[in-house]
Amino acid sequence: MSSRKVAGPEIETLIQLLAKLPGLGPRSAKRATLHLIQKKDQLFAPLTKAMEVALDEVKVCSICGNIDTSDPCTTCSDPRRDDSTIVVVEDVSDLWALERVSAVNARYHVLGGTLSPLDEVTPEDLNIARLVERVRQGAVTEVILAVNATVEGQTTAHYVTDQLAGLDVKISRLAHGVPVGGELDYLDEGTLAQALKARTPF
Repeated sequence: MSSRKVAGPEIETLIQLLAKLPGLGPRSAKRATLHLIQKKDQLFAPLTKAMEVALDEVKVCSICGNIDTSDPCTTCSDPRRDDSTIVVVEDVSDLWALERVSAVNARYHVLGGTLSPLDEVTPEDLNIARLVERVRQGAVTEVILAVNATVEGQTTAHYVTDQLAGLDVKISRLAHGVPVGGELDYLDEGTLAQALKARTPF
C-alpha cells in the first residue's frame, strides 16, 4: 500500500530534492524539510539566499580543479604555499579534508574521480593531463598521491605514476596502515597486511 502525501507538491518536491543529497534518505529529507520550514526566518531564508549566491558565483579552478568563488581559487592564489609540492586528490572533498587538518602547505590537484572501467571512467574523463602539464613546467619537485586505498584509487595512482615517468619529480603516497587510536582486533585484513609491509623503525 502506497503512503499518502502529507503536504502540497512544492514541499514534496523539496523533500525529493533533499533526499538526493549524500547521507539523506526519504525520512531524513522529510525531517530536514520540516526543520527548515519551522525555522523559516532563521534558517530557510538565509539558506535559500546563500544557495542562490553559490549558484551564480561558484567556479571550478582552472589550475587545480578546486571549487571556489574565484578562479584561480583561494588555495592557488595563496603566495605562502609551497610551489614545489603538489598533493593529488580524487575529489574536492578530499582537498577540504586535508586542509581541515592543516597537515601540508602545498599546492593541490583534483583529479575529479578515479579510473573505473565498470563505470566507463577513462583517463580522458579525469584531470590527469593538466597535472602532467603542471609538473612539466618545472617548479614541482614532489607529487604526493593522496588517493583512497581502494582498487580504483590504486589503479589511478599507478596510471598517474606512469604518466609522470621520465619527469624529474619525486612521487610519494600517503602511508596506509593502522590509524591513530586503532585497535588491531577491529582492523580488516587488508589494513593489517599493509601496516606490516609499511612498518617503520621504532
